[in-house]
Amino acid sequence: MSASAHAVWDLPIRLFHWSLVVLVPLAWWTGEEGNFDWHSWVGYSLLVLVATRLVWGVVGSRHARFDDFLAGPRTIGGYLRGEPSATPGHNPLGGWSVVALLSILLVQAFSGLFNTDDVLYSGPLYYAASTEFRDTMGVIHDLAFDALVALVALHLLAIAYYQFRRHQPLIQTMVRGRAPAKEGREAPRPWWLAALIAGVLALLLWWGLSMAPEPPRLW
Repeated sequence: MSASAHAVWDLPIRLFHWSLVVLVPLAWWTGEEGNFDWHSWVGYSLLVLVATRLVWGVVGSRHARFDDFLAGPRTIGGYLRGEPSATPGHNPLGGWSVVALLSILLVQAFSGLFNTDDVLYSGPLYYAASTEFRDTMGVIHDLAFDALVALVALHLLAIAYYQFRRHQPLIQTMVRGRAPAKEGREAPRPWWLAALIAGVLALLLWWGLSMAPEPPRLW
């Protein structure tokens, strides 16, 4: 691996990945403990992170973009028959698993905005929706979490298989950005662009939540 080799995973992608490793378990723990103030902040962070990743998947570095790793049925079939992946980034199966995880995380975080514990806590958009919609969001929040656990378990099994069975340095690449036989084909885009996108999205989320209706007065 040469010193001038490009990273497969740029700094924003690596920070996004390891942030999820921390925030997803933290979301579960704060929910289980009933610490809904922290649970809310974790949810807001996940919303901003996932939204940033979606934007970065369009305007970001080459191997972060969806058009670099999302493949059709023919390519997926060829990969399953032993053909090599066309990109050093996600393989055809891994690319779609990324989309599934992002989708579930987005649904999970969004539905939580309408949740309540029926005692002391109500989400910031709880009073902006009808009772029927809030109830639907509550069911979706629970189902999305179950789906997220299943996808995370599948993700970990896939990493273990490729890392230890097929000897592909996935973990090293996600830590350092590159590894032997895992080098990018173009220089990554500047990290500050992703930071700017995240900042704008965080401000938009803050503005949107600040416009939400207040709880009705009880006296």
